[in-house]
Amino acid sequence: MRAVVQRVIHASVTVAGERLAEIGKGFLVLLGVTHSDTLDDAAWISRKIVGLRIFDDADDHMNLSLRDMDGSVLVVSQFTLYGDAVKGNRPSFVAAARPELAEPLYRAVVDSLRAELGQDRVGTGRFGADMRVELVNDGPVTILLEGKGNHAGSA
Repeated sequence: MRAVVQRVIHASVTVAGERLAEIGKGFLVLLGVTHSDTLDDAAWISRKIVGLRIFDDADDHMNLSLRDMDGSVLVVSQFTLYGDAVKGNRPSFVAAARPELAEPLYRAVVDSLRAELGQDRVGTGRFGADMRVELVNDGPVTILLEGKGNHAGSA
């Protein structure tokens, strides 16, 4: 599982002219799922997102989490995070999980975030839809989270 976590001042997602979700200060999370991902990976990445201390404290140090500053999260599914363009110029997406696996794991991440932060602080796009995502980066601060062996067992 991969998550690109962007610290934002504002973010929104729109599908076919309909604004599905909008947040203020918090994280825009682009989430990709691969074939070997499990519910354990969804739980791990959710904990990491909630616990990331990348908001500034009173001394301008990145020391505060979403919970500390009452931030929100906008989660957008993005299979292209598993695009591989090593060979040629047209990416291969064979590492991206099929929707029947990816969607339940995406939903598990969203449900976990809502359980931790509250329903009203977690917005989503529409899985599999052609979405328009707008954001105002804060910093910019962008963190890449990867599950499985890439996190070496850290929590």
